[in-house]
Amino acid sequence: MSLRCVSLFSGCGGLDLGIQEAGFEIVFATDSDPHCAESHKANFDGNFVQAPIEDITEEHLAASLIEPVDLLVGGPPCPPFSKSRFYRTEKPRSLDDPVADATLSGYMRILKTVRPRAFLMENVPGLRYKVHIEALNFIEEHAHALGYETNWAVLNAADYGVPQIRQRFFMMGSLDGQIAMPQPTHSKTPTANGSEDLLQPWRTAGDCLSDLDTEENADDSGHFAGGQHHELLRQIPPGDNYLFLTAKRGHPDPKFEWRKRYWSFLLKLSPEMPSWTIQARRSNNMGPFHWRNRILRIEEIKRLQTFPDQWTLAGRTEDQWRQVGNAVPPLLAHSLGVAIREHLTDARK
Repeated sequence: MSLRCVSLFSGCGGLDLGIQEAGFEIVFATDSDPHCAESHKANFDGNFVQAPIEDITEEHLAASLIEPVDLLVGGPPCPPFSKSRFYRTEKPRSLDDPVADATLSGYMRILKTVRPRAFLMENVPGLRYKVHIEALNFIEEHAHALGYETNWAVLNAADYGVPQIRQRFFMMGSLDGQIAMPQPTHSKTPTANGSEDLLQPWRTAGDCLSDLDTEENADDSGHFAGGQHHELLRQIPPGDNYLFLTAKRGHPDPKFEWRKRYWSFLLKLSPEMPSWTIQARRSNNMGPFHWRNRILRIEEIKRLQTFPDQWTLAGRTEDQWRQVGNAVPPLLAHSLGVAIREHLTDARK
């Protein structure tokens, strides 16, 4: 019998897909974005409500609560905790941002209403920074008051078989004791993981995209990268960025000053490495770009995020890109889901 899961801030379903494949049934999902709603409904059969978290009521959840819920999952929108807020000093941070206040409070309100046996929350790594301690304390204090024992960590998706270096914050809570984080399956430097098994090497972008990167598929119309800097992008080696074109790196004809641009400026993938983090915004000068000096295609970023090729996405290219870029890689979500399922199964024995 499958375990039952309620999903918040569901997006196009990356977290939900991994959790579902780990043995949970998604009985309720919600998101405020109409394109995410359309995508989610196309890929899942469960009850979906398009609405902001503050508008989700017990009435919306009633049909899903006829039977006990085992798990609540979701990733509240992350801009208030992102690295960019270190530079955007005019914008509020942490719980001073009304978005953070509403979404975190909404998550905790639904947690209290549903009272599942366990919960999983995802966010950007910045949530653990000292400057955001108020938000982290808010989550833990509310969870502890409801009887949940919590455990959190920042995980790198590449360590779990995702061909992408992508760090994200995850907190798990349980009414039946602490849930152990899943053990990595892959490593940049494969070594023994404390058992007889060996960690596998990180999966590379080249291995992931090789069958899509063919001569028959070489037409790059509509995927022009670099804008006015396209010819400079062509000079940058795979796996490098604009810093290659600086005096500090020894370039004979420097084009940029050291660390005066975002790190992702003119950032290019290497086929020999995992992808850098796929961003939520498609850009012609912020990468990662393909090593063939073009913007990645939607089918390629789905691969790098470990979505199935046939995964349906609604909206224009920019809308689809945002949905994929905001998602939890399903393969990483699966590892977390298995850890939670095993914990809940053991607790019932």
